[in-house]
Amino acid sequence: VQLQASGGGLVQPGGSLRLSCAASGSIVRINVMGWYRQAPGNQRELVATIPSGGAANYVDSVKGRFTISRDNAKNTVYLQMTSLKPEDTAVYYCNAQVFFPYSNYWGQGTQVTVSS
Repeated sequence: VQLQASGGGLVQPGGSLRLSCAASGSIVRINVMGWYRQAPGNQRELVATIPSGGAANYVDSVKGRFTISRDNAKNTVYLQMTSLKPEDTAVYYCNAQVFFPYSNYWGQGTQVTVSS
């Protein structure tokens, strides 16, 4: 499975961006898709995840500002980011998990910079 992320860029504080990540390859069923981010000097952290047919999960710092969604037919996950803050600046990575047998896949990362 290959993950291709897109949609990052430079945005002013308070602005919005939408990230997309499409999975391709030998896909049987992707159980969970999600987004993680890593800022310079920090560990990679979970931003949001969404299981197939289940409720989304968010880190507290983005609740109410970010929305994760997925299109199972297209094996694509989205992250709509609004009210962006400078502390949201990071490389954002998409992630896909297959449970049986367990496999964990990462995209290449897309840079999000929030700055005036």
